[in-house]
Amino acid sequence: MAQALRALIAAVLLAIALASPPAAAVAVGPRAPSWAELSPSDKEVLAPLAAEWDSLDAARRQKWIGIAKRYPKLGPAEQQRVQEQMGAWIRLTPDQRRQAREQYKSIKQLPPEKRQDVQQKWQEYQQLPPEKRRELSSRSGGPPTSPQPPPEKRREPDSRSGAPPAAKP
Repeated sequence: MAQALRALIAAVLLAIALASPPAAAVAVGPRAPSWAELSPSDKEVLAPLAAEWDSLDAARRQKWIGIAKRYPKLGPAEQQRVQEQMGAWIRLTPDQRRQAREQYKSIKQLPPEKRQDVQQKWQEYQQLPPEKRRELSSRSGGPPTSPQPPPEKRREPDSRSGAPPAAKP
């Protein structure tokens, strides 16, 4: 249960980061490259997605390519976090990914003050020791609020790695 919750949280974080303005600014053309057409550097960055790449729709591929293009500008800790989040995202079932996207959309539609409340509660939850978070998760079925707030509000380091938040599909 806790592992599935962590995977869902990681997926939501990745979904939020992928929806950030730079990712949204990527032009979505009618077609995106197949895995074979990607540059070697893009393949290296996007390696966790290799098995599913050709089954992704063009818009999703373009968003991932946008992340790959920004990747070299990230610090080592941020790069590691992006890699971890890609791995977590790809391990989610299609239904879990859909849920993460829906949760992101619902958070995005909240008024700014409500998003701040969500952010505050999420930060408080992240500051709890892992044992306490597991206890709360098992008791209530999940974290006290929706996961990470929108990226423009998110600047707290990850409690596990100390790395800043990263990237969304």
